[in-house]
Amino acid sequence: MLKKRIGLIIMLFLLVAAIIVSWPTMETTLHRTTHPLKFSEHVEKYSQEYEVDPLIIYSFIYTESNFDPAAESAVGARGLMQITEETFDWIKSKIASTEDITYDDMYIAETNIRFGTYFVSRSISKYGDLATASASYHSGWGTVDRLLDDPQYALNENTLSQYPYEQMNLYVYKIQKNYDIYLELDNENIKEK
Repeated sequence: MLKKRIGLIIMLFLLVAAIIVSWPTMETTLHRTTHPLKFSEHVEKYSQEYEVDPLIIYSFIYTESNFDPAAESAVGARGLMQITEETFDWIKSKIASTEDITYDDMYIAETNIRFGTYFVSRSISKYGDLATASASYHSGWGTVDRLLDDPQYALNENTLSQYPYEQMNLYVYKIQKNYDIYLELDNENIKEK
């Protein structure tokens, strides 16, 4: 009886040790499944055009729609990068004013990625910080600019030190977490080559 218990304890110890040793590999394998690189042709094209890291764009797409081009939010934001109609109108005036594109085209993957990548790029350029740019993508430039005017929330004139709204805080966390995962996967791919 005692030998059985000791044997069981040793087996459990070895199992736990095996899990601990193999955890990084298991975690990477899981992340490869949960964090795909879908629509890569469009992500790569517009990331290059608007000079933004494509891994950041994958992070936004994953967070916003989990790669569902037909996604629509409760407030009517559409497509992979969840573009609202107001944001669509503004972006269209900047990059596609003469093109025959309508808000319904936000369900088209390439068009949505083009518009969303432009906005992410402009947000990063404006704030110089992924977290603050993420907050602005979620809540708008006006909201972030008002927070930056408040020393309680501003680290400096372009960077928030904290995100006072629960949904904004969660969104910034998700973007950063997903970006970290994509960076880790990218580093693993580099190691494997």
